[in-house]
Amino acid sequence: MFTSKLVLVLNQNYEPLNVCHVHRALILLDKGKAETLENGNGYFRTVRVVVPLPSVIRLVYQVRRPLPKRKLTRREVFVRDHYACQYCGKEGRDLSIDHVLPRHRGGMHVWDNVVAACVQCNHRKGSRTPAEAGMRLVTPPKAPSVGPYHLFSNYLTARQDWRKFIPFV
Repeated sequence: MFTSKLVLVLNQNYEPLNVCHVHRALILLDKGKAETLENGNGYFRTVRVVVPLPSVIRLVYQVRRPLPKRKLTRREVFVRDHYACQYCGKEGRDLSIDHVLPRHRGGMHVWDNVVAACVQCNHRKGSRTPAEAGMRLVTPPKAPSVGPYHLFSNYLTARQDWRKFIPFV
């Protein structure tokens, strides 16, 4: 029915918390745990009542939660490195993941040891460190900064009415 429609859930201080289905949002509204800020999902009609479906709700109480951490995936490494080889600077989609200190020599699979590398540079470096291979990193690897807004960037192309609540993406 209307369960496929999504609703942005904001904390009491207007910080985005998550995205839920409109059915869950209606339950939060009915129990008095949230208030509607935007109606953009149409209407739910019964015999006697027409209920506007929310697209953005705000909780009436503050929810404490830790900042989310970015997962270490190939895609996130490529995004952090702007789809560019960190040894030669060549941009493109034909990239691989390289461990600066190779794993068999004690290097860990962590943000500070993983970079994007083109196939040629990764092959040239082999199982050596950049210093041993005579190569330099364009930028040293580090964990990307995390804000509460990066989680919602995927939804913004389809949901323009959410942009004013997610300003830093």
